[in-house]
Amino acid sequence: MTTRVTSVRVDEEQQALRIAGHGPAPAGIELVGRRAAAPARIAADPASEGWSAVLPLRASRWGGAELPLPSGEYTLTVDGSPLDDVAIEPVLLTGLRVGATGGAVRIAPPIDPAYETAEGRLALESRYAAQAGAHENAVFFESFYGQSSGCNPGAIDRELAARAPGVTRYWSVVDLSVPVPDGAIAVVEGSPEWWRARADARLLVVNDWLRRRFDRKPGQRVLQTWHGTPLKRLALHRPGLHPRRWLAVVRESRRWDALLAQNPYAERALRKAYAFGRKPVWVDGYPRNDVLTTGDAAHVRTALGIGEGERVLLYAPTWRDDRSEMVDFVDPNALAEAADAVVLVRGHSRTIRPGRDQAGSRVIDVTGYPDTAELLLVADALVTDYSSVMFDFSATGKPMYFLVPDLEHYRGTMRGFYFDLAARAPGPLLRTQEELVAALSDLSAVAAHAASYVSWQAQFNGRDDGSASARVVDRILDLGWLEA
Repeated sequence: MTTRVTSVRVDEEQQALRIAGHGPAPAGIELVGRRAAAPARIAADPASEGWSAVLPLRASRWGGAELPLPSGEYTLTVDGSPLDDVAIEPVLLTGLRVGATGGAVRIAPPIDPAYETAEGRLALESRYAAQAGAHENAVFFESFYGQSSGCNPGAIDRELAARAPGVTRYWSVVDLSVPVPDGAIAVVEGSPEWWRARADARLLVVNDWLRRRFDRKPGQRVLQTWHGTPLKRLALHRPGLHPRRWLAVVRESRRWDALLAQNPYAERALRKAYAFGRKPVWVDGYPRNDVLTTGDAAHVRTALGIGEGERVLLYAPTWRDDRSEMVDFVDPNALAEAADAVVLVRGHSRTIRPGRDQAGSRVIDVTGYPDTAELLLVADALVTDYSSVMFDFSATGKPMYFLVPDLEHYRGTMRGFYFDLAARAPGPLLRTQEELVAALSDLSAVAAHAASYVSWQAQFNGRDDGSASARVVDRILDLGWLEA
């Protein structure tokens, strides 16, 4: 007798898919997406020669809370084989929407579909524009367009929660799979709650551009923390910038009341790249790097499932303007074996949605991990290219390796640099994975750059001392942007 699926339906009470079948119970049923997977609980029913399964539409990652699955397209598999005839009318559940046609199960944010029409979006925007706003002692946080609750906004949130517990903290998220800090309120982008919180909060703290319509309310402030000291040219400094893009850059920067910089070099580059004029730039260090001084590495290793004494390599390249997914210059499984290490693979924030997790016996894809700084904390060495993560990791003093097979193209054609990386890099520049493996086992490869590392830290890490969050929150409270 063969195993056969007879029905797939949504169990609204259990917030799950309920699957029934005939024949021997399968060994495994799983909903598999690009960044997450969820297994089913299967029970045999010998009396009816059948079986049933419950597949929760929630999952826990990195030892965190159980949350709805990320939005996207999933495949329902039975013993590893995909079902190609799943049909479910879209259902709005607590925390997500689910539906299926053909072999694709689609999970979406929990927004009433009426608000996703052109008319619905216009109605919400019009209501937002009409609100007086800024009357709530609250902060509206957004990190990497709602895909995370980490980076500088996350560190500022932690400091505010400790020092000003009366402040309401809203977090903009793409969906409810994004974990938010304890005590904070998640608001899904584009929902009525999102628009209301964005209007009513006295302070917005973001680390990238403000998307959708933005109408500053009287008394409302915007703190732009940005998300890295730049090596590659930004905004107005990008080669071949179209005049319309120039206008968009200037319009965006005029929305900000203050800009945060990690160091004086970044202050100069960001101010000019965004035509920030005479407005204040707070050169206070990066709050996200406080954890490099104060964090608990053992706790993070446990959450990642890394054994005690394991060597950890973090591969964290930047994104490329000409591709949506992460670059594939490293075979992480081969690197893990050659270097006798656990390899953490961290894609750029722009590759979270289009990319797919990599896997292996000693490979952990941490592209969706909430906080990059915690990964820097546990890594014994960093492998990167042109990513601003180099300026954060250098605060640790641990070895860095630069895998740059496309250096000439990236530097000369695609983006350009603010300074010559080859002349100043605090670690070796490498062209192939073979060169990288050799350098990882050669202490002299790092020692040769010791003097460059020291001068690099002096220029870029002077304020990464574990107290940047406190300095930023001091400014916010002293300026009266929030009430403690």
